[in-house]
Amino acid sequence: MKHGSLIVLAAGVLATPALADEQVNRTIDASPNGYVEIYNTSGSIEVTGWKQDKVEVTGTLGDSVEELIFERDGDEVLIRVEVPNRHWGDIDADLAIKVPERSTIEVSAVSADIEVKDVLGEQSLESVSGDIETTGVVKEVEAASVSGDVEIKGKDADGDFEVSTVSGDIFVMGVSGSIDAESVSGDIDVAGGRFEDVHFETVNGDQNFAAALIDGGDLSAESVNGTVDIELTEPVSARIDIETFNGSIRNCFGPKPERTSKYSPGLELRFEVGGGDSRIEIETLNGSVNICDKD
Repeated sequence: MKHGSLIVLAAGVLATPALADEQVNRTIDASPNGYVEIYNTSGSIEVTGWKQDKVEVTGTLGDSVEELIFERDGDEVLIRVEVPNRHWGDIDADLAIKVPERSTIEVSAVSADIEVKDVLGEQSLESVSGDIETTGVVKEVEAASVSGDVEIKGKDADGDFEVSTVSGDIFVMGVSGSIDAESVSGDIDVAGGRFEDVHFETVNGDQNFAAALIDGGDLSAESVNGTVDIELTEPVSARIDIETFNGSIRNCFGPKPERTSKYSPGLELRFEVGGGDSRIEIETLNGSVNICDKD
């Protein structure tokens, strides 16, 4: 009798339907150029700018999500996924959010990808374990991921851009102004645009810059293990200082590198192009350096 009861009980448990995800479809009025803060622990976040003065949230919440906070205070809108402290069960939340296109946004995630489209205000994007992608950028962006790639595509944006990863690649195109990009284990690629201030730093990763450095600008690149490849897309007037400990130096401007010491493999190259208005400094430990103009 005991065995029979256990079998019946087990069958009943197996037959119990799984809890369904909760569907979300909510809207709130918002300032046309206000501030929207979004926080999600796990799942995905997609933010799209639109021409309506409303914030709309659609998507699904896992059965263990406690609640979705969605509220407005003046010009600020808060969207926050609340989960249990011990994070048990299905806490994924997949959110599709529409905001007024001129909004400033701050998006934070723990284990979730972040995708942003056509948001014209400033952006602060952060994920611990997830990729970050933003397109249609026209203003400043701060983007950081511990374990994930970061991709920024602008519409000839001119501003300040700060990008960092611990384990992930960085790709930036269609922006100008200043950029600070750092990666512990990943490549950095910047394509297009005109810059006055550039700072790259990697531990294990290549650095590629194919853009213009304006007169009076500064470009610095540091790498422990990786190649630094600089292609200047416009004529440059600069003082150039390059040093490698274990790597070659190639440039298209004429001067040849020299040994730093007869007892070590290090090379250095210092020369001036044009009037020397800008400053380019490149240093690598294990990696070669290539610097050329577009022609």
